[in-house]
Amino acid sequence: MGIALIITLIVLGFLLLLLELLVLPGIGVAAVGGFALLGIAVWQTYAQYGNVAGGWTLAGVVVASFVLIWFALRAKTWNRAALKSEIDGKADGQPDVPIHVGDTGVTVSRLAPSGKALINNDYFEVRTFGELIDPNQQVEVVKIEFRTIYVKPINT
Repeated sequence: MGIALIITLIVLGFLLLLLELLVLPGIGVAAVGGFALLGIAVWQTYAQYGNVAGGWTLAGVVVASFVLIWFALRAKTWNRAALKSEIDGKADGQPDVPIHVGDTGVTVSRLAPSGKALINNDYFEVRTFGELIDPNQQVEVVKIEFRTIYVKPINT
C-alpha cells in the first residue's frame, strides 16, 4: 500500500466524517466508515513504514481531527448552514365552528368512538364518550372542545 493510498484513505475518512456531521446527522454509517478509514490508514502506515511514520500519521490525524472539530463548532460555520427564517403565524385557540351544543345530525360512518357525522348540512369529524354508534343514527352535539365535537345518540 503506497503513501498515495494512505493519504486517500485519510482524506476519504475526513470527508465521511464531515458528511455525517453536515448531511446525515443521526444515522452513524458515514461516521463509522470515516473512523474505519482513518484507522486503516494509520494501521497501514505503521505496518508499511514503521513506528516513526505511523506515529507522525497518528499525530497528524489527531491534530487534523481537533482542527476540524474547532472549525465545526465555530458559530460562523453554523450560521452559513442554519435556516434563518422565522414563523410568525399563530394557531387559533377556539375555531369558529358553524354548529353549537344541542344541534342534531346523522352519523355517516360508524362512531367507534370517532367517525363522521352530517350536522347542519356539513360533514364533521365527531367523537363519542366511548359509545359505539352505527351509521345513519341520530346524534346530538353535547360538547365542543377546541377542535373536537362530542356527540351522543338520540334515543328514539
